Amino acid sequence: MDAGLPAPDPPTTIAEFRARLATVNDRLPRRLQACAAHVAANMDRIAVSTVAELSARAGVAPSAFMRFCQILGFSGFSEMQRLFRDSYAPPWPDYATRLQNLKGAGAGSPAALVAEFVEAGHLSLESLAKSLDEAALAAAVDVLARADTIHVIGARRAFPVAAYLAYVFEKMAVPCILHDGVGRLDLRGALRPDDALLAISFAPYAPETLSLVEAAKDSGLPIAAITDHAASPLARLATATLSVPEVDFGAFRSLSATWALSLALAVAIGSSEDRHPDAKA
Repeated sequence: MDAGLPAPDPPTTIAEFRARLATVNDRLPRRLQACAAHVAANMDRIAVSTVAELSARAGVAPSAFMRFCQILGFSGFSEMQRLFRDSYAPPWPDYATRLQNLKGAGAGSPAALVAEFVEAGHLSLESLAKSLDEAALAAAVDVLARADTIHVIGARRAFPVAAYLAYVFEKMAVPCILHDGVGRLDLRGALRPDDALLAISFAPYAPETLSLVEAAKDSGLPIAAITDHAASPLARLATATLSVPEVDFGAFRSLSATWALSLALAVAIGSSEDRHPDAKA
């Protein structure tokens, strides 16, 4: 393969990516070899970094890093990054398959389903109580309570939580903007230096949430993240990360623990002395 031309097809797995990288490395110009060396040593950063960050660490211009991505067969950095972000997400069956599996397992009556989901929720709450990182929770309360405005985003499965948090903040007179994507409106222009972002996302991580988190990070805003585990791409970008274990039933994941943690976080912010300085002793 000519290193001056893009590969015909992009790698579709991390293993293929590694093989492609090894194949082209010796044929790359010196600047692009710097890209290859940095990527090979920092593959865990690709999913959570911007092209500007990676190119700066590799010591090359962003345009050179983009050319490197194209030589590997990608249309650009975003396509390469998507490969690594998808690798974080465990394979979850589609909803038709989940329903079929429940039927095949003899899930039983609607009342039996209620019992199963109650048990899954109970186990999720127990796990949260045992695994809660109190220091991370305190850090999240601190950065959000100090913010002039809290920006909240949670897409797809996380959207009900984000919307409810915006409702609670409004009732407690905490300035808040919900980035809900209605009308495909992009509200990232509302991010201000003294604001903070609260982002909620679980595998497979919503691209719109990750995009806003990256924008907030680039703007120097503190970020509190509610996500599923420490390997989440949100965790690499956040100032404070709250991991939430959720037990599933038939590959349907509840939000029991997420609701409990989110409500506690909101109430702690609303009652924080940083929001009510006159209440300090």
